[in-house]
Amino acid sequence: MIDTDSGSSLITGKSMFGRSDFIDLRSDTVTRPTARMYERMQDAPLGDDGLEGDPSAVRLEAAVADLLGKEAGLFVPSCTMANMLAILTLTQRFEQVALEQDSHIYTMECGATFLGGALFRPVSGSRGQMDLDHLADTVAYGKRRHIPTRLICLETSHNNSGGTVLPLEHIDQVATFARRVGASMHLDGARIFNACAFLNVAPSTIAAPFDTASICLSKGLSAPAGALLVGTTKTIHKARQLRKFLGGTQRQIGILAAAGLEAITTMRGRLHEDHQHAKLLSQLIKASCPNLQVSDPETNIVQLDCSATGKSSDHWVDALDRAGVKVRAIGSHRIRCVTHRHIDAHAIRQAAEAFRMIG
Repeated sequence: MIDTDSGSSLITGKSMFGRSDFIDLRSDTVTRPTARMYERMQDAPLGDDGLEGDPSAVRLEAAVADLLGKEAGLFVPSCTMANMLAILTLTQRFEQVALEQDSHIYTMECGATFLGGALFRPVSGSRGQMDLDHLADTVAYGKRRHIPTRLICLETSHNNSGGTVLPLEHIDQVATFARRVGASMHLDGARIFNACAFLNVAPSTIAAPFDTASICLSKGLSAPAGALLVGTTKTIHKARQLRKFLGGTQRQIGILAAAGLEAITTMRGRLHEDHQHAKLLSQLIKASCPNLQVSDPETNIVQLDCSATGKSSDHWVDALDRAGVKVRAIGSHRIRCVTHRHIDAHAIRQAAEAFRMIG
């Protein structure tokens, strides 16, 4: 069924609220394409992206590159592949990649270190921000062992820190350091548009200090799949060759690229609504569940620590599921809730009520 642009239902079932569906707060990846996306997918100009190129994909690549202030772009199946291609393109074997210790690339996407042979070095930090002294120590440690640091990766908004946004000042400080030591910079910008909404700046402002940046289309932007890597023409040419090596070349991919074009055009402007709903959820749960430690969200992710309740995160996930609310456990005593366009204020209040009844 084609999704209309409203409603909070994604998974059918029966909830305690008498609804015929669940309130799905597991991730913004559960979002469905809009009706307009389906229309553009049906009418998309197509070609073979492994041969002469797909015109819709070419248009999307140019549009995202322009949006982030870079020369060229590459459409890939996932943001994981985009990040991997950046690392494979900008590093060689036995070179060092410095990443914040809780970054998504370091905790979930280690494929590049196996394929390319670069060494991932975690840097301690807080709320996604690197400790600059530890970063300097990490680079010096590698230099003493003849392992040069060729790449420094940052992430904003920062998934594992609850959707926190890196201050522009911090990005500039890391970029200044990177230039001093001769390292390139890559941005994992899977949710960069959420960061833009929080800071009220253009995507190119955040991406400016970086040599490469990735974006995801299938989270808050609601496209069905796909991501992009942007950078210089030379870098993206090499990444395109590596994409083929990784099996990432797709054929009439303009069907998905058309949805991506609609996503970057029309969906970025509404992300502040998701942020407002995340704040509302945080406030309501804090008011009714004093034993839950609830984050103050900057974007669309709310994290909860249930240690003081005496119940594990799995217990909470199961109980909430029975109440018609789907959330995700991240560790034995932490829960994550993510707002998105299918979750309205009414659904937020119902979800908060489920927390109250279980707590």
